[in-house]
Amino acid sequence: MKRRSLIKLASAVAVSSMLFPLAAQAADTIKVGILHSLSGTMAISETVLKDVALMEIEAINKAGGVLGKKLEPVVVDPASNWPLFAEKARGLLTQDKVDVVFGCWTSVSRKSVLPVFEELNGLLFYPVQYEGEEMSKNVFYTGAAPNQQAIPAVEYLMSKEGGAAKRWVLLGTDYVYPRTTNKILRAFLKSKGVAESDIMETYTPFGHSDYQTIVADIKKFSQGGKTAVVSTINGDSNVPFYKELGNAGLKAKDVPVVAFSVGEEELRGVDTKPLVGHLAAWNYFMSVKSPANDTFKAAWADYAKANNLSAASKPLTNDPMEATVVGMRMWKAAVEKAGSTDVDKVRKAMYGQKVDAPSGYTLEMGNNHHLYKPVMIGEVRANGQFNVVYKTPETIRAKPWSPFIAGNESKQGL
Repeated sequence: MKRRSLIKLASAVAVSSMLFPLAAQAADTIKVGILHSLSGTMAISETVLKDVALMEIEAINKAGGVLGKKLEPVVVDPASNWPLFAEKARGLLTQDKVDVVFGCWTSVSRKSVLPVFEELNGLLFYPVQYEGEEMSKNVFYTGAAPNQQAIPAVEYLMSKEGGAAKRWVLLGTDYVYPRTTNKILRAFLKSKGVAESDIMETYTPFGHSDYQTIVADIKKFSQGGKTAVVSTINGDSNVPFYKELGNAGLKAKDVPVVAFSVGEEELRGVDTKPLVGHLAAWNYFMSVKSPANDTFKAAWADYAKANNLSAASKPLTNDPMEATVVGMRMWKAAVEKAGSTDVDKVRKAMYGQKVDAPSGYTLEMGNNHHLYKPVMIGEVRANGQFNVVYKTPETIRAKPWSPFIAGNESKQGL
């Protein structure tokens, strides 16, 4: 019996010695969730956000990590399936025990995961422009609010420099972001004296590919006066839409299109020569000249090549990529300030965090969980890049609650 006891004790010690290093290793890492669609209709936009997040994690780890610990990425693919986003988010927080999540693109995916983050007191960094009308203590929004993108873009198109548009086509994918944004824009246009008959509003489902009839309708509508198109089409539907614009000969000088979800990456597979002069409104473009942008672009090109990414042959950067990196750098600084990854402590430490961004501006996190950001409008070049034709001299404080939606009057100071 004594010999058996000694054998059991020795076995227990051996097992413990084998497991302990693994437990110590796990305790010495900080887990970071990455929640982006790597398949389905949104993969065209979201895959590079996963890749740039991994690039930034690698850079942080090479520089010593955070609080003396290495960051450990946990990547999941919700596959452009909105309910699956919530399931994957719950898994990241409860099973993988991540300390923070960077992810989502569409507002419907963000709306899907929001109750999960609020229930479990998780922390999400959301890197894409959106429709506003939201401010959760569990989300930091590093993309643009409507007053940092949609409203300035329409004001530009109304101006003499932007072509003095009088009629408007509001064209979007059929979900919450385009519909809410267009509700805001419709109210804004009417406040400027635009008649109901001068506004055309059309929606298509995710993954829609036949834009022949819609583009023909736009062409016909434009016969009634100087017309501009505001596009909130999302995902891979942008490719057939822009191809049809080219096929129909709808040039920017006749009917300019300003897009809120099309950047350098979405134009990768499109012949952009017929699209020269069409517009996009963002807070960053790859073509921006700044030392910080030169460093960002070079780092991305090196990372893409070293990891044999499909983007390596033509490494492109875009606005949501910049917003992802800015968010990660602010989170790192907040964790170090708080001395902890505890969500409540990090939240407080986030307010007032500043980053010298690739856009050439210093971005600051407001206490309304949104960044102060510049507004830029770019024209498509023949090479798929953008020529910046307008930008604000300073960053603008985000107003997530639009004054053009009734009931928001008391929220304007937030």
